Amino acid sequence: MTNLPPSDRQSSEETTLGFDEFIAILVAFAAIGGILLWSFSRRDAGWNFNILRSPSPSPTIKTQPSLPSPSPTSQVQPNADSQLDAAPLPPDKIIPEPVPTPGLILPPVPVAPINSQPKPAPFFTTKNLEPSIKSSPLPLVTPAEQKSIIPPPIAFNDVPTNFWAVRFINALSARSIIKGFPDYTFRPNQPINRAEFAAILQKAFDTELSKNSLPFKDVSAQYWATPAIDRAVGTGFLQGYPDKTFQPEQNISRVQVLVALVSGLNLQQPAKASLVLSIYKDAKSIPKYAAGKVAAATANGLVITDANQQFLAPNQEATRAEVAAMVHQALVRLGRLDNISSENIVRRQSPP
Repeated sequence: MTNLPPSDRQSSEETTLGFDEFIAILVAFAAIGGILLWSFSRRDAGWNFNILRSPSPSPTIKTQPSLPSPSPTSQVQPNADSQLDAAPLPPDKIIPEPVPTPGLILPPVPVAPINSQPKPAPFFTTKNLEPSIKSSPLPLVTPAEQKSIIPPPIAFNDVPTNFWAVRFINALSARSIIKGFPDYTFRPNQPINRAEFAAILQKAFDTELSKNSLPFKDVSAQYWATPAIDRAVGTGFLQGYPDKTFQPEQNISRVQVLVALVSGLNLQQPAKASLVLSIYKDAKSIPKYAAGKVAAATANGLVITDANQQFLAPNQEATRAEVAAMVHQALVRLGRLDNISSENIVRRQSPP
């Protein structure tokens, strides 16, 4: 058995590690391992040691200064003088950015900052400006009164141009107050009944109703002239008979036409009716109830005859031409039609 020299025993005692040294070494190795682990976890952030180790040239990517390509995350370049010894990493895939052709490079467009305020547009005032041409005020134009357009009269084939009542008939037919028959005739010398006369009154006068129409036992609700008869009675032009009949099919006489027109127009009777009626040689044949109204009709120019004006023939049946002429004169009295100069109009010879 060989005894060690004292120096050797002392060195072995000095090389023996204590508990504190062992803990310090363990902490040191743990720190180094933590640093290595952290460096490996930062590979995606730019710690690519393979690039530092690889001698081969890497492709360079040209970027246009006018079109910078922002990076989503900032890349940290490794220090070339670092003494960290890391295992070689696989090379990262480099995706080259598309480089636009020189012909398609657009010039930079200036963009206004977000917080910038637009400059106000220049404001020009016209306070001190005077127009070079002074406009004169336009004269006011009063619109002319619109004239009513009256259609042409009906050309009846049995009313010649030289017929004594042609102008009266034309004036009423142009306004649809009177109409003819389907064969384009007017039949001017044909008598007219009370229903037909009521229909003419309805179209000629728009007088307001002054009283209610009376029901007549000989006029049914389905009768063609019932509305015209009701209006003629309601406006005061016509009346029925004491037996509550109207007798619509009865031909109307000349005196009845004159009495109806004077009653409907509410014309005033002359004070001296007998003096006015003295122009008629047959004045005695005028019914007493109608004397005053016939005198009013004569004084207002409603009486028209196609024969000798000295004879009224009051009880003679009125013809269609005579009724048209008398209704025309009544409208002239109301101012709705122009007067027609005719020698057939009976003129009074003395004041009423």
